[in-house]
Amino acid sequence: MKTVIQNVKFKEVMVNVLIENGVIKGMNQDEYLEADHVIDGKGQHLFPGFVDLHVHFREPGGEAKETISTGSMAAARGGFTTVCAMPNTRPVPDHEDNLKYVNDLIEKNANVRVLPYASITKRQLGHDLVDFQSLKQLDAVAFTDDGVGVQSAGKMYEAMQEAAKLNMPVVAHCEDNTLIYNGVMHDGDKSNEMNLKAIPSVSESVHIARDVLLAEATGCHYHVCHVSTKESVRVIRDAKKAGIKISAEVTPHHLLLSENDIPEDDARYKMNPPLRSEADRQALIEGLIEGTIDCIATDHAPHTNDEKSQGFLKSPFGIVGLETAFPLLYTHFVENNLITLQQLIDWLTIKPAKLFNLSYGTLQIGSPADLVLIDFNQEENIDVNSFYSKGHNTPFDGWKVKGVPTLTMVNGKVVWEKEEAHV
Repeated sequence: MKTVIQNVKFKEVMVNVLIENGVIKGMNQDEYLEADHVIDGKGQHLFPGFVDLHVHFREPGGEAKETISTGSMAAARGGFTTVCAMPNTRPVPDHEDNLKYVNDLIEKNANVRVLPYASITKRQLGHDLVDFQSLKQLDAVAFTDDGVGVQSAGKMYEAMQEAAKLNMPVVAHCEDNTLIYNGVMHDGDKSNEMNLKAIPSVSESVHIARDVLLAEATGCHYHVCHVSTKESVRVIRDAKKAGIKISAEVTPHHLLLSENDIPEDDARYKMNPPLRSEADRQALIEGLIEGTIDCIATDHAPHTNDEKSQGFLKSPFGIVGLETAFPLLYTHFVENNLITLQQLIDWLTIKPAKLFNLSYGTLQIGSPADLVLIDFNQEENIDVNSFYSKGHNTPFDGWKVKGVPTLTMVNGKVVWEKEEAHV
């Protein structure tokens, strides 16, 4: 099967792309006359498919919020071709049978490449470690108890020892439960104004500080999820200077919003970690640009409309992000000359892929034909009613954006193509 994508711009040069059996075979200005399928790129920009190290697809156990099918279609629409699915499902992929079950669901229902995490501890309870070796053999991409930080330093130390033996990353949601105080938003001006229980910044940074020393002691690759505070950035920066094997991600919503943007008791703005201060937001941007933070991940976390209609006190934490990430970041950072387009692409492709030794995130001869076409000319409003995700929980509904994906391909197969209207 030969496919040709004609008339696309790659690294500012117009090219035609020849794809055969899911692999890129040619990428230059030549005309490829023999093809089973021809796609007219209409002068749009061609990029590697995006890689997201942090998504929640809820299945099995939370299908009312999202499924592997709907979540992976949301990924495809957003230009993501490889995503790593968190293990806070029911059952948890904490032993061979459960991970096999998840793998079977992915094989049957995924529209893009979905790589499953295994948990660090059984049932994510923080007590008994999983069998790291057997779960690696079943293609777990890494180990994490995401959603709950491992509270015991001893247990995290033992987990890092096991992961280091296998050259596998330990990935952490960093939060010291003794410092949460049942909070629902950041401990700052907005929580005081709204008289709501608050989560102090130190709940995150103190946990990272503990874990980086454990990573140093064990030689484990330690990856920090959704960094949100200036103190966390400082700890990670210092750890990298000390030669500790640490990496970190930041989300689009923490780059774009602070507590000052919360207009009222609207749970679309409730996520964990919470939206922090403006000083924190600026520190995250600086940390990303300087390389302290390695990549961008969405932390796509869908919930039902009913769940998210109960205000800050009763609604669950979480925001969806797969379908909005690139246009939002392009519009607000690249268009405003705060970063370059190539920086943004790198943070969404090659950099996350390299962190986990994934052979994706690049476009070159011989690489899998995972790609996205993007139209930088058209402007549109984000509309949650057009989402493929079951989750509509985002504060970005109605925001005007540019840089909208129009076609996504995985292994040479078109898995999503923009229509004039999708409802």
